[in-house]
Amino acid sequence: MSGPQNGILAPLPPAARYLSFSLLQGADARGALRRIAAEVDGEQTVLGIGASLASALGRHVEGLTTFPSFAAAAVELPNTPAALWLWLRGEDRAALMRRERQIEALLADTFVLEHSLEGFLHRGGRDLTGYEDGTENPQGDDAAAAAIVAEDVATLAGSSFVAVQQWLHDFKRFDAMPKSMQDRVIGRERESNEELDDASECAHVKRTAQENFSPEAFVLRRSMAWIEGERAGLQFVAFGASFAAFEAQLKRMSGAEDGIVDGLFRFTRPLTGAYFWCPPMRAGAPDLRLLGV
Repeated sequence: MSGPQNGILAPLPPAARYLSFSLLQGADARGALRRIAAEVDGEQTVLGIGASLASALGRHVEGLTTFPSFAAAAVELPNTPAALWLWLRGEDRAALMRRERQIEALLADTFVLEHSLEGFLHRGGRDLTGYEDGTENPQGDDAAAAAIVAEDVATLAGSSFVAVQQWLHDFKRFDAMPKSMQDRVIGRERESNEELDDASECAHVKRTAQENFSPEAFVLRRSMAWIEGERAGLQFVAFGASFAAFEAQLKRMSGAEDGIVDGLFRFTRPLTGAYFWCPPMRAGAPDLRLLGV
């Protein structure tokens, strides 16, 4: 019996690490995937497969593609693909670092660790600007419906698709805004989290109101804060039963839909952008049969 990786639907952990790997040229990934599959429990370690890895294996995963590019976008949307993505979840930062090193060593003959980012839960799920992230996240059965492929899709049932972006905040620019302007950019009052009745069309809540798309564009956000030296921001992670809902939101945010750019871009920008397929779990390990593994 297959089911989703439990970490996708579980509450955010206190700490996390996000790992992105490239595939060594000419390497056969099957052996390394078998090794990593034995280490992935789907809860403390969530696994994602990039389109380039599926292609290198001569396999096609329906719905898995590369990060989108919109010709009419008014802002830059970086496309930084990776072959393999791992989300390490836990409570102890040192333990997560040790797990990262073990995984890197386990995969060293086949994959190269290109990017590692440490994330943490800030004030119960607030962005470093103080605003709550994922206010309208679906809950319970609705969360599963948004994030997990339904059982009637036989080849993909229990799997998920995830969009990942590292956003870098410009705190000097943000802090220079009056509090009222900060609220208008987000579309909510910071401490109460109440939506503003007079929020402008560029307000983030207006640009991404999931129920205002046709069809509705619900994703399950699992984002966390990050800090590296003087740089900091949000590691945006959105799971979906497909990439359609995320792409609808991103297209509108970027101005590609109607020329109105999301107010977020006044003080933050994405540094990365990548898509991955998160296989279901079967008998306690990721089910990689679709990849021929």
